[in-house]
Amino acid sequence: MNKTVEVLPDQPALVARALELILSKLETAIEQRGRFTIALSGGSTPKPLYEAIANQKLPWDKIHIFWGDERYVPPDHHDSNELMTRRAWLDRVDIPAANIHPVPTLEANPELAAAKYEQHLKEFFNSPGVEFPSLDVVLLGMGDDAHTASLFPHTEALKVRDRLLTVGNKNGNLRISFTYPFINSARSVIFLVAGANKRPALAQVFAPVADDFTYPSRLIQPQGELWWLLDAAAGLELQH
Repeated sequence: MNKTVEVLPDQPALVARALELILSKLETAIEQRGRFTIALSGGSTPKPLYEAIANQKLPWDKIHIFWGDERYVPPDHHDSNELMTRRAWLDRVDIPAANIHPVPTLEANPELAAAKYEQHLKEFFNSPGVEFPSLDVVLLGMGDDAHTASLFPHTEALKVRDRLLTVGNKNGNLRISFTYPFINSARSVIFLVAGANKRPALAQVFAPVADDFTYPSRLIQPQGELWWLLDAAAGLELQH
C-alpha cells in the first residue's frame, strides 16, 4: 500500500486537491483501460467537489459512477446520497444514464438490495469468482466516530469479509455499504476529511496501535494507493 497524507489550508484547497487527484486518476484509467470507475461518498464535504467536477469538460461516456454506501431511503428522499450527487453533478452533465449505477433502495429489504447491487457490480466488472473487482477510485469520508462508508464502530458490517456489499446500521437506520475488503481492492482510495471535530478520531486511526472495530477507518488498507486529504482544522496535529 502506498499511503499519502496531505494537510490542505482550508476546505476550498481540499476540494481543489481532490479534483486534481481525481482528474489525474481518470486520465490514467481511460488511457489504460478505456473507462474510469469511481465510487462516491455522501455528506457535505464532497458536495463542492461534485459541483467542481460538473464544471469540467470530460469524456462522460467513459465515466461510470457507483456509490460506496447509501441510506436505505427512496432515491428522491432528501437523505439520499444519490439525490445529492445528481443535483450537484450528474444532472448537470451529459453522462449516459447507463453509466450511473445507483444503489437499489426500493427492494423488499436491505439485504436483498445489497445482494442485488453486488450482483450488478460482479456483472459490470465481469468478476463472477472469488476475486474482488477493482474500482479506479473509492472516495470516502470519515465521521467523528471514525466510521467510513456505512461501516460503523462495533457493528456486524465490520465482520463481513467475503462479500462486496453489506448492510450497515447506524442507531437502527439501515444503510447499504461496500465492505472494507471490497474498498481495499480499489486502485486508489481517497479520504476527504474536514473539521476540528475529526481530530480525536484521526489520532486513533493514525495511531500505531488501536482497535479496528472501535475506529473502523483503520480497516481501510487498500492494495493500491491510499490518500488522506485533510483540511487544516482536521489535520492540525498531523502536520510535521
